[in-house]
Amino acid sequence: MPHDYAEAAKWYRKAAEQGHADAQFSLGLMYASGRGVTQKDTQGTMWFRKAAATQHTLFDLMDRNGQGVPQDYAEAAKWYRKAAEQGYAAAQFNLGWMYDIGQGVTQDDAEAAKWYRKAAEQGDAAAQFSLGLMFAIGRGVTQDDAEAAKWYRKAAEQGDADAQFNLGVMYANRRGVTQDDAEAVKWYRKAAEQGDADAQFNLGEMYRNGQGVTQDHAEALKWYSKAAEQGHAKAQFKLGVRYANGQGVTQDYISRP
Repeated sequence: MPHDYAEAAKWYRKAAEQGHADAQFSLGLMYASGRGVTQKDTQGTMWFRKAAATQHTLFDLMDRNGQGVPQDYAEAAKWYRKAAEQGYAAAQFNLGWMYDIGQGVTQDDAEAAKWYRKAAEQGDAAAQFSLGLMFAIGRGVTQDDAEAAKWYRKAAEQGDADAQFNLGVMYANRRGVTQDDAEAVKWYRKAAEQGDADAQFNLGEMYRNGQGVTQDHAEALKWYSKAAEQGHAKAQFKLGVRYANGQGVTQDYISRP
């Protein structure tokens, strides 16, 4: 059916006035662009600020995904910036991501790190992980393992599996933290339980070697199997070795479908 921006604005307003952050943000866009309402920057700013205060991070801009409008990354970046400058963490993260990969803007590591930091400081887990990665590899910031570990931890404590895995690696390899196999196991396990294949494989390795846990070949087999079932090549190889050697399983030289 044809677009009816005035009707859209009406319903966005009803949800926005009840505190729905996505609706507040969308209504801000409509005022900023003059769609369905009279263009008013002050009203756009007001609704952006309300969305920022709510700190809801599960939104995506129509222009980015091409939903209802032609896909236009430069246009998406423009609107993300407007919201990001009002303190909206999700927009700050998305703008950082666009600078990170050079989508809609000229690729710029320093700008990516800047916007990731703004969102990370507001508690956005994805931004915390991304900022940690920038510090770990020295992109857009001076390389600093301790800073990387700090931001990974913040994201990991919010349940980010990638951050949990990376924090486990840092504990296992004494990067930015005191080496601690038990801590490595703890974070690998958290990521592994969320289905991260690399974490499952590393947890299997820790059980195989008795690092940070009591050596347990059956547990090693369990985690190798989980990773192998996801196509993890190293886990598939280790699983084959364990069947060949009868470690944690009955020795079996017969290949299985």
